[in-house]
Amino acid sequence: MFSIEFSNQAKKFLKNLDKHIFIRIIERINNLKQNPVPSDAKFIGRHKNDRVFRYRIGDYRTLYKIKEQNKVVLVVKIDKRAGVYD
Repeated sequence: MFSIEFSNQAKKFLKNLDKHIFIRIIERINNLKQNPVPSDAKFIGRHKNDRVFRYRIGDYRTLYKIKEQNKVVLVVKIDKRAGVYD
Protein backbone atom coordinates (compact mmCIF):
# COMPACT_ATOMS: atom_id res chain seq x y z
CA MET A 1 0.00 0.00 0.00
CA PHE A 2 1.24 3.46 -0.94
CA SER A 3 0.92 6.68 1.04
CA ILE A 4 -0.24 9.94 -0.55
CA GLU A 5 1.66 13.23 -0.25
CA PHE A 6 0.78 16.60 -1.75
CA SER A 7 3.05 19.37 -3.02
CA ASN A 8 2.42 22.87 -1.69
CA GLN A 9 0.94 23.84 -5.06
CA ALA A 10 -1.55 20.94 -4.94
CA LYS A 11 -2.52 21.77 -1.33
CA LYS A 12 -3.13 25.40 -2.25
CA PHE A 13 -5.32 24.43 -5.20
CA LEU A 14 -7.39 22.00 -3.13
CA LYS A 15 -7.88 24.59 -0.39
CA ASN A 16 -9.64 26.95 -2.83
CA LEU A 17 -12.09 24.40 -4.29
CA ASP A 18 -15.79 24.05 -3.59
CA LYS A 19 -16.48 21.34 -1.04
CA HIS A 20 -18.19 18.85 -3.39
CA ILE A 21 -15.38 19.08 -5.97
CA PHE A 22 -12.77 18.79 -3.20
CA ILE A 23 -14.39 15.59 -1.90
CA ARG A 24 -14.60 14.08 -5.39
CA ILE A 25 -10.92 14.76 -6.11
CA ILE A 26 -9.72 13.49 -2.71
CA GLU A 27 -11.75 10.27 -3.07
CA ARG A 28 -10.20 9.58 -6.48
CA ILE A 29 -6.69 10.39 -5.25
CA ASN A 30 -7.16 8.09 -2.24
CA ASN A 31 -7.81 5.24 -4.69
CA LEU A 32 -4.16 5.58 -5.70
CA LYS A 33 -3.13 4.11 -2.33
CA GLN A 34 -4.31 0.67 -3.44
CA ASN A 35 -3.53 0.99 -7.14
CA PRO A 36 -1.04 3.75 -8.00
CA VAL A 37 -1.42 3.10 -11.75
CA PRO A 38 -5.14 2.70 -12.51
CA SER A 39 -6.21 1.90 -16.06
CA ASP A 40 -7.31 5.51 -16.69
CA ALA A 41 -3.95 7.02 -15.67
CA LYS A 42 -1.64 8.01 -18.49
CA PHE A 43 2.14 7.70 -18.29
CA ILE A 44 3.71 11.09 -19.05
CA GLY A 45 7.42 10.34 -18.60
CA ARG A 46 10.16 10.18 -16.03
CA HIS A 47 11.53 12.83 -13.69
CA LYS A 48 14.60 11.97 -11.60
CA ASN A 49 13.92 8.21 -11.89
CA ASP A 50 10.29 8.64 -10.75
CA ARG A 51 7.45 7.75 -13.10
CA VAL A 52 5.07 10.66 -13.76
CA PHE A 53 1.40 10.11 -14.55
CA ARG A 54 -1.65 12.15 -15.46
CA TYR A 55 -4.92 11.21 -13.78
CA ARG A 56 -8.20 12.59 -15.10
CA ILE A 57 -10.89 13.55 -12.58
CA GLY A 58 -13.77 15.13 -14.51
CA ASP A 59 -12.65 18.54 -15.77
CA TYR A 60 -9.55 18.40 -13.59
CA ARG A 61 -6.17 16.78 -14.14
CA THR A 62 -3.78 15.54 -11.49
CA LEU A 63 -0.08 15.11 -12.20
CA TYR A 64 1.63 12.75 -9.80
CA LYS A 65 4.91 10.90 -9.31
CA ILE A 66 5.35 7.39 -7.99
CA LYS A 67 8.30 7.05 -5.64
CA GLU A 68 8.69 3.25 -5.67
CA GLN A 69 11.44 3.00 -3.05
CA ASN A 70 9.46 4.94 -0.42
CA LYS A 71 6.02 3.63 -1.50
CA VAL A 72 4.77 7.20 -1.94
CA VAL A 73 2.45 8.77 -4.50
CA LEU A 74 3.39 12.47 -4.68
CA VAL A 75 0.62 14.65 -6.10
CA VAL A 76 2.56 17.42 -7.80
CA LYS A 77 -0.15 19.50 -9.45
CA ILE A 78 -3.94 19.64 -9.72
CA ASP A 79 -5.68 22.04 -12.08
CA LYS A 80 -8.23 22.36 -14.85
CA ARG A 81 -7.17 20.72 -18.10
CA ALA A 82 -6.03 23.97 -19.72
CA GLY A 83 -3.74 24.97 -16.83
CA VAL A 84 -2.21 21.74 -15.62
CA TYR A 85 0.47 21.46 -18.29
CA ASP A 86 1.90 24.99 -17.90
